Amino acid sequence: MPRYAAMLADGMKQRNHEVAIWQPAPFFYKINIIYSLKKWLGYIDQYIVFPMQAKKRMKNLSADTIFVFTDHALGPWVPLAKDRPHIIHCHDFLAQRSALGEFKENHVGVTGRIYQSLIRKGYQKGKNFISVSAKTKEDLHRFVKHTPSISEIVYNGLNQQFEDSDVECAKKTFGKKTGIDLSRGYLLHVGGNQWYKNRIGVIDIYNAFRKQSDIQIPLLLIGASPSDELKKSQEQSSFKDQIHFLVNIDDKFLKLAYRGASVFLFPSLAEGFGWPIAEAMASGCPVITTNEKPMTEVAGSAAFFIPRKPANKELAEEWATDAAKLVKKVLQLTAQERQQVICKALGNIERFSADDALDRIENIYKRVYLSTTQQ
Repeated sequence: MPRYAAMLADGMKQRNHEVAIWQPAPFFYKINIIYSLKKWLGYIDQYIVFPMQAKKRMKNLSADTIFVFTDHALGPWVPLAKDRPHIIHCHDFLAQRSALGEFKENHVGVTGRIYQSLIRKGYQKGKNFISVSAKTKEDLHRFVKHTPSISEIVYNGLNQQFEDSDVECAKKTFGKKTGIDLSRGYLLHVGGNQWYKNRIGVIDIYNAFRKQSDIQIPLLLIGASPSDELKKSQEQSSFKDQIHFLVNIDDKFLKLAYRGASVFLFPSLAEGFGWPIAEAMASGCPVITTNEKPMTEVAGSAAFFIPRKPANKELAEEWATDAAKLVKKVLQLTAQERQQVICKALGNIERFSADDALDRIENIYKRVYLSTTQQ
């Protein structure tokens, strides 16, 4: 969220708006005390001290000030600005849905459910919203108890330049960086260890692919350091030496990784948007992803789709086997067929322009101000 907030702030400054970012500062949290108690001091900073400071600052602001909440998870603070021009950006409601028991894969404890309830009660007092996808908007409207004054969808924009050229050079350079032989190609996944990213599912697909194919290429998983569960999944694989977790990969080399990949695997169980799908497509890499919103919304008709991984173990094995067949099929596309896939993908990602997204957001901000002041 800090990066998203910075993008919004910079974008609005470039459009000649005066911008200030408010966030809780550590006060009580800095007190030298037992570490296990520090988080509670942090809560005091966030939910007692900061609201008091914000109310005081708000009294000195002009009536044309718009209060932007960069994520609906800031719900506990929404009541501070409910009677002022405001808007709430919504990215995904996965934590909210998990707390309500909608995902078998992600159990939430009592304190987590209470916390998500507080967030929900906060953003329910909001009147204006921007969602990053139709799926996010759909979830939002399930949770708010009124019809929002404004509720719009603005897709995330690609804020970096991705290229679909020099595939062989990308493989060679990235291979040299990682010390991995990538000359024959590789399967790629980009994402963190969050439950919905389904990194274990990525390994399951790779295992099934290697068992049924004589195409011997490695699997690269770029993102956070693997969890113990992921390490165990790697160790149990017959192809563990070809499964590589890569961490601390900067943007320059991430672009090379996308560009040189043979196939991008993104079998997420759920998402708010699905940035990597668009990034891979912009880099000229064929994408295999889940046949559910919002992945289908981002990929359009330019990706290859597989079902969502079942929770049942036996069905999950069948799922991996079927997905592996699709991986093999994509890898065996002719040069002409692959180029057709890439061209379609490049046309699809033209929808995700950062400048266009910021222009739309600015126009919505203006509508928020007018709708509030005319009431």
